[in-house]
Amino acid sequence: MSKVVEVSDGSFDEDVLKASTPVLVDFWAPWCGPCKTIAPVVEELAAEYDGKLKVVKVNVDDNKEAALKYGVRGIPNLILFKDGENVAQIIGAVAKQELITAIDKVV
Repeated sequence: MSKVVEVSDGSFDEDVLKASTPVLVDFWAPWCGPCKTIAPVVEELAAEYDGKLKVVKVNVDDNKEAALKYGVRGIPNLILFKDGENVAQIIGAVAKQELITAIDKVV
């Protein structure tokens, strides 16, 4: 079972942009209520797409560089990367099915 990995500004390029599989990045913060709401869904997706999708989290309070680079202004903000490119962005605590629809387009 795959688990969600914490990624920092320092490891973002290696962990996300150079990944061999598509990557779902969850930009979040500990004080964010909607982030806490969607966190279990993100963890379920990591397990369900194990081997086909890498799922990582970026704490925007501690890692402002990646958040700025990808225009993250509101959280939770989930961005799907494939081959180092931002291919989809979902802002807010959305329904699991909306995330699945976006993920299925890239895996």
